[in-house]
Amino acid sequence: MSKPAARIRLADAAFALFDERGYEQTTVDEIAERAGVGRTTFFRHYRSKEDVIFPDHDRLLALIKDRLATSSHSTGLIAVSDAVRLVLLHYIEEGDLARRRYRLTSKVAVLRDREIASVARYQRLFREFIAEWMGDPTESASLRAELMAASVVAAHNHVLRRWLRGETSDPVAEMDEAMREVLALFPAPSGAGDPGDAGTTLVAFRTGQDLDALLPSLRRLVEGGAER
Repeated sequence: MSKPAARIRLADAAFALFDERGYEQTTVDEIAERAGVGRTTFFRHYRSKEDVIFPDHDRLLALIKDRLATSSHSTGLIAVSDAVRLVLLHYIEEGDLARRRYRLTSKVAVLRDREIASVARYQRLFREFIAEWMGDPTESASLRAELMAASVVAAHNHVLRRWLRGETSDPVAEMDEAMREVLALFPAPSGAGDPGDAGTTLVAFRTGQDLDALLPSLRRLVEGGAER
C-alpha cells in the first residue's frame, strides 16, 4: 500500500501533536518530523501551522463564485442554495478531519478568531451577489441583502455544527430544508423567478425507483405543465 500524500501526512501529524502537546506548544519543525518530511516540504504545502488546520477557503470561495456566476436573474436563489451545499459537502468529505478541527478551534481563541474572519468572507461574497441580483441601489435593499446573506451563513453553520457534533445523519437534507426556510423569509423581488417567465425549471431528487419506471410519470408531469 502506498504512503499517503505528504499534505495528508502533515495534517495527520499536526492534529496528533496538537492533541498531545497543545496547539501553542507545537512547532512546524515537529510537525514535519512527525510526518517524515523536511521543513521545506511543509512550506510547499502550507504557509503556517494554522493553514494545516483550516480548509482551503480561497478554493472554496472560488467554487462559490463560479457557481453564482452561472446563474441567471431567475435562478439566483437556486445558485445561493447550491453554493451553500458545496461548502457543506466539502466538510463532509473531510470527515474526521473536520471534526478534529472543530474540537481544536473550540478550545483555542486565536483559531476561533480566524474561523470568524473566514465566515465573514463567505457572508460578504453572498451579500455582494444578492445585492447585485436584487438590482436595487436603495438603502433598504442593501439592508435586505445583508440580512439575507447573514441568514444563509447562519443556516449553513447551524447544520454544519449539528453534523460535527454527530447530531444528524443526513446533513445535506437538513441543509436543503434550512435553505428553504431562509429563502421563504426573503421572497424574490418582482421579476425574479416569476412563474410566468419563459423557460424550463428542472428539479433534481433522489429515489429508489429505476429511471425507466419514472419516465412515464415525468412525461405526464411535463406535458401537464405545458398545457397550463
